[in-house]
Amino acid sequence: MTRRALLRYLSALPAPGLFGQLRPDSFKVYSEGPRLLLRPQRLRLLRRERERHSLRWDQFETLWTAGAPFPESGWAQALRYRIADDRDAGTRAVAWAVGPADAARDNDLRQMAIVADWCEPIVSGDDKTQLTAKLKRGIADPRPPKSLPEARTKVFAALAIADDESAAAQKALQAFFDGFWNADFIAPLRNAKTSVSNPDAYALMEILHAIRDNLNFDLRDTFPEWFKDYPLLHLLAHYPAPWPAEENEFRIPADETIEKTGPDVRKAALSRAAELAMVAYDSNAASSQLLQGWLTNDRFLMRGAFGIPYEFLWANPYQPGLSYYHAPLAMHDEIGGQLFVRSSWEDDASWVGFFGGQLQLFKNGSVTRMDPAIAREPLDLDTAVVLFARDSTRFQVAKRENDSAVFIVGLEAGRSYHVEVDGEEMTEEHADPGGIVFLPEVPGGGVRLGPAPAGL
Repeated sequence: MTRRALLRYLSALPAPGLFGQLRPDSFKVYSEGPRLLLRPQRLRLLRRERERHSLRWDQFETLWTAGAPFPESGWAQALRYRIADDRDAGTRAVAWAVGPADAARDNDLRQMAIVADWCEPIVSGDDKTQLTAKLKRGIADPRPPKSLPEARTKVFAALAIADDESAAAQKALQAFFDGFWNADFIAPLRNAKTSVSNPDAYALMEILHAIRDNLNFDLRDTFPEWFKDYPLLHLLAHYPAPWPAEENEFRIPADETIEKTGPDVRKAALSRAAELAMVAYDSNAASSQLLQGWLTNDRFLMRGAFGIPYEFLWANPYQPGLSYYHAPLAMHDEIGGQLFVRSSWEDDASWVGFFGGQLQLFKNGSVTRMDPAIAREPLDLDTAVVLFARDSTRFQVAKRENDSAVFIVGLEAGRSYHVEVDGEEMTEEHADPGGIVFLPEVPGGGVRLGPAPAGL
């Protein structure tokens, strides 16, 4: 199957959850523990992986035995307790959650919820009372969550105390759905006022898993058009060249601050964790099979103390995948006004990304920021061409064996334009919220552009 045929096939698929309900039937939690991520099927898989001495379990075990400091010690200890029946690890996880863990710190509260859920069989007495109280204070914080990670943490905390504090848990889950999810996340996403960075995608996936597992509701139903394309958009939103970190190589996600901060392996680890969780969420989707092909190269298996718990938790090496070389080399997010283009799937490819209001070019191992409003020569990436149209109205697209995808950037967001390609009739195109017009198949030759008269 060619890349173009695959893209057409994916576009024709029903959007995820398209025919589902738009609201959970209830916010009361009836599911049995563990509720957070380690549902029975996954728990059985991970215990079998330990028995088989799988590569990921052995790496986790090696670091554990060597006394490596796990940056997120609470949930790493709880994971070991649940998979290996290591009571000492569970006891230490509970002692951390009851003691030094600070409910005012978002990641501490997330780990506390996981410890309360996964270590529930050994939490009792004063420990249980104190841990429940800390989690209840966390969800009672009147300040609304401002990000996906903060919202995820409140969902986790509510689910962790749902047995002991049912009313508080229901109230928190409904506030999350009506407040953060619908009003502060989906509405701005529809209006291109927000986007999901690759690192934040992991918090998003934890939310999706937790809500579906416990409320039997697929949050993708609330905006199926966006969720249908997001996995492939996420895939394209990486710079081509791998980054050689100490433990393993990383694919570095597109980053608005990379010129100042350089490659961030923590963000890269969360981006990979998100991909692993996406495959686990909908393993039969065509996009998941491409992601699985992207994930199976052991060069990128996370071997460090931060990444290995995520790697072990989510990876399913028995899941079949498709080669990501079949994935499209250009993705246009017309909802959010973003685009990502690669010249090939090789590590030395050129790459263009328009996201967060900026245009970046990755070439020869370095990132260059470009102003889409300044006229310059077209960027030709073999399979797609980027034209800069703020001050130009005529362009020349090179002829090649296959038609090119053309992205015209630097336009006025939401405005209509007349576009005429040599040998074809004039069409009217609408610039997306990022000021981009996408022409999927241009045979080569001249391209002329002009604003469409208002009111026509």
